[in-house]
Amino acid sequence: MPSIFQTGILADASSHATFITLNVNPGQHKQVRQTLKQLPSIIEKAKQEFNDANLHATIGIGSEYWTQISSKAPKLLTNFIEIDPQQTPSTPVDLVLHIRSDRKDITYLLSQEMYALLKKETSLIEEVECFKYLDSRDLTGFVDGTENPEGENRARVALVGKEDPDFSGGSYLHIQKFIHNLDKWQTVSLQDQEDIIGRTKKENIEYTSEKKPSHAHTKRTSIKNERGESLEILRQSMPFSSMKEAGLMFASYCKTPEHFNLMLKSMVVGDNEGNTDHLMKYTQAITGQAFFVPNIEWFSKL
Repeated sequence: MPSIFQTGILADASSHATFITLNVNPGQHKQVRQTLKQLPSIIEKAKQEFNDANLHATIGIGSEYWTQISSKAPKLLTNFIEIDPQQTPSTPVDLVLHIRSDRKDITYLLSQEMYALLKKETSLIEEVECFKYLDSRDLTGFVDGTENPEGENRARVALVGKEDPDFSGGSYLHIQKFIHNLDKWQTVSLQDQEDIIGRTKKENIEYTSEKKPSHAHTKRTSIKNERGESLEILRQSMPFSSMKEAGLMFASYCKTPEHFNLMLKSMVVGDNEGNTDHLMKYTQAITGQAFFVPNIEWFSKL
């Protein structure tokens, strides 16, 4: 790519992650711009200091806050589409920090350093700490992110290119916090669980097309265009858990918001026969946020 992208967009899965969402306090827009300008160098310094930790961070600007930061916006930037306020609520925030590494202590250190710089100018909305569960499984017990693009295809899927040269190297980010009803899920038979997902649980083998139910999660999230080409996203999702709640922080990076929007519509609205994603019967999205993750050069010009 002609512009240097934020490495957290494409980096391979990590063991730990923290999602921090913030709203800018009234009258603090100028100060926030100056702070944001410093953050890429802070991230790079930490990466060099802890070069064995697979440390990465991305900074996203909320779709509804963008005009407070810059007069020029990415061509396709739109707000989070609230298809169903009960199932897919829109809960916009101004900023997101997505920090991750293979060491929880290093993730913590960089999270604290970045937040400390923004603390006086913003209000903390939420902080969610995530972890790798077994062999990259969701708390439902199924492997997550199996359909992710690999190798050079990750950049092709996730990064804006020459179609929007002012924002090349950036990425459209969508985040949802899902709370799982694991007690309800555990009452479902193994066969029914596998039919809901469209994969075997232990071996992680996807059903063939003819055997996959129309309501299966893998069916509803497999989107193609009129030419039969897959419309992909790069997932950087991770589970979280406490004694009170457990679920998934879903994070989608893509060169266009359209792929995520179509995927969400397929899950919630369903196909022409009304087949929706039956996994949604066992999990509830309580947040929905749209961001743009600019390239490094963009921050230097603030």
